[in-house]
Parts: sequence; structure tokens; C-alpha cells
Amino acid sequence: RGPNIASLQSPGNERTKYCLTSKNWRLSRTLDEYRNRNEASRQTRPNNVPLGVVLAIPPFNYPVNLAVSKIAPALIAGNSLVLKPPTQGAVAALHMVHCFHLAGFPKGLISCVTGKGSEIGDFLTMHPGVNCISFTGGDTGIAISKKAGMIPLQMELGGKDACIILEDADLDLAAVNIIKGGFSYSGQRCTAVKVVLVMESVADILVEKVKSKVAKLTVGSPEDDCDITPVVTESSANFIEGLVMDAKQKGATFCQEYKREGNLIWPLLLDNVRPDMRIAWEEPFGPVLPVIRINSVEEGIHHCNASNFGLQGCVFTRDINKAILISDAMETGTVQINSAPARGPDHFPFQGLKDSGIGSQGITNSINMMTKVKTTVINLPSPSYAMG
Repeated sequence: RGPNIASLQSPGNERTKYCLTSKNWRLSRTLDEYRNRNEASRQTRPNNVPLGVVLAIPPFNYPVNLAVSKIAPALIAGNSLVLKPPTQGAVAALHMVHCFHLAGFPKGLISCVTGKGSEIGDFLTMHPGVNCISFTGGDTGIAISKKAGMIPLQMELGGKDACIILEDADLDLAAVNIIKGGFSYSGQRCTAVKVVLVMESVADILVEKVKSKVAKLTVGSPEDDCDITPVVTESSANFIEGLVMDAKQKGATFCQEYKREGNLIWPLLLDNVRPDMRIAWEEPFGPVLPVIRINSVEEGIHHCNASNFGLQGCVFTRDINKAILISDAMETGTVQINSAPARGPDHFPFQGLKDSGIGSQGITNSINMMTKVKTTVINLPSPSYAMG
């Protein structure tokens, strides 16, 4: 049964293979770095050793994929792992852990603890047996970081990912990516486009292009493979509605009629959003996208950098030199040029600045942060031999 499980196609397979390759490369490179600097009478033996127990807390929107992104590097680095799945994705995580057990993983190597974070969160994150925490979610991570003490933390806490559209941009390409970035997964992605900052001279054209594509999005049940499906909870829907009503009261232009049925919110594009509106700064985590018109690149960069978040951003322009300059000025962990924000590929570094997180993810970075370097220095009375 184990080989059959291992052969299944899943997002974690390629990630796990790269983990193995990355770990071997890192260890050999570290040894070479130190070996070349050895003194004749002093030999250094560096070693990457596991931290111990890694607590992995993935989010509801990718309960399996983002769990694997924590499990694989933790195990490859030699750790054991406690998985605390999201309440809304616990069943999927339990099935995944069961598959690991069927594949022959030793008992206790991966443990799964379910329950509400409000009830068991402090017990897990403050437990003296936890040596590292890898968390993906919302601002709960800030509270975790304050309570965890001096253990390594890897946290991705959301973002207000800005999409800056310059006057020379390919507006058709930008519109396609705004739809993909802003409305896929019903906007429930940390790397979703959360605000469009477009030059005034091309704003009317861009808004019309995006508006026409929003009209083609299907809305309904996930069983019907619709583009827009209900957001995860009623409280999430209520929060999104609060942002929408605030924007309406302050004069935003509604490109579609606001419509909601229970947790299902129809896709909405808001034009002429101003900085005094909540939607300009807060993360809706739903299918509502604000457009802010700007008169200069500097204005767009300023708005981006004034945010408490700094996860990802994107720039659309035909001038690569200008794009690089803007990217360097944006206070975000990653900037995509002429494409929507995205987490992958998995071997790319993935990190947030400011309130968007601590530490860096991606396979190599995750393996490194889930180990610690221990060094043994051998002092010899004479250069009688050399360590191999």
C-alpha cells in the first residue's frame, strides 16, 4: 500500500523530491566552505542537526498543500512534527496523516491534533516540547510570536498585495492577471491581488476591461465548479460586507451591484477608492477588489509602502528597467513583474515583511530554518592529519 500512496500525483511529490536534493546540496556545500578554511592544527566539523519537534499550522484555504510545505522540510531535516490543521480543513488533514501512516511512517513521527485554536492554541504554541513553529494564517500569528519564546518562527500572516499599473502597460495582460489574482479562490488567498493602483491616464480603459471580465465569472456552489463560491464563514462574509458598506458610504464607484446570499458574495470591483476607505488598507479575503487611481509612480509606491503588510506585489509595464526600480522600492517580500502575485514555484523564496510575517519559506529556506548548526572544533597538537 505504501508504494501506491507514494506514486499518487499530488502537489507534494515534486516538493518532497526537491527537499531531498536541497538537503544533500546544503550539507555538502557547508562542509566544503569550512574545509577550505581549516588551519593546519585546527579542524572544523560543522553539522546541521534537527531542532526536535516542529509545530505546523496550515490555513483553511490550502489545508493539504500548505501542510505538505511544512511537513516535507521538517522531516527531511530530521525533525518530528505535530500538525494542527485549521478547523475548517481538519478532515482533509486527518486523511493525509492517515496516508503517511499507511505508507509506513513510524508511529509518532507525525501527530495530528485537532480543535479550535482558541481552545488548544496556547497549549500547543507555548508547550516546552515544541522547538519550532511554522504558521500560515492571519494576525493570530502575531499573538503566537509573542508567546512562543526563543524558538525559531516561520510565519506568513497575510497581505494587502498591490498591483501597480503603469501607462505603458499591456492592459489586456494586466486585466487577465487582475482577474486571476483578485478573484481566483474567491479572493481567499494571501497572495491575491488586494488593491489595484493604476495611472489615471489609463484607468478608464483598464477598469472597463476588468469589469467585462468580472461579468463573465460564474457564481454558485463549488460542486458546480463555479469561479466564485461562498467564503469560508459567516463572520468572514460579514467582515467583507462591512468593508463594502464603508466604501459605499464614502463614495466609491460600484462597477457591479453588491449582492450577497449567506456566505456567497458576488464578485465586486470598486473604482475611485480613496485612502480614507477601509478597503484601501484592510485585507477582505474575499471577491471584492478596490481600484485606486494614481497620478505618479511615486504615489503608487507610497500607498504600497504605507500598508502594515508587505507580502507580495506586482508591476505591469513594458519598461523592465523601470519595473526593477519600482520593485526595489516596494517594501514587500516578493514582486512579480507583468504577472499576478503567486507563492510558487516551491523552490523560490517566499516571505513577508512587516506584519506579513517572520522568516522565509521555500524548500531550501524551510529546511535551513528547521535545523541548527552545531560546530565541533578539533585542536591538534601538530598538523599530523587532515579531516576528510
